[in-house]
Amino acid sequence: MTGKYIPVVVDAEYLGDFKIKITFDNGIVKETDFKKWLKGGIFEELKDEEKFKEFFVDGWTISWPNGANIAPETLYENED
Repeated sequence: MTGKYIPVVVDAEYLGDFKIKITFDNGIVKETDFKKWLKGGIFEELKDEEKFKEFFVDGWTISWPNGANIAPETLYENED
């Protein structure tokens, strides 16, 4: 059975200014600017950099204690 690759985040490192270096399970590493996603709803409080820096890798993507996360496919396909 063949299918589309579903990326999994295996490591994330804060770089400053709302940018995170993301490592995926296939070895691809991307530096991603998250500012564009910090709009409305659950993401609004993450505009506070101290809250933003509380992110963690939850087993498949990047999440925050308030329940926010961004789909790993979105992170993988993002081109900054």
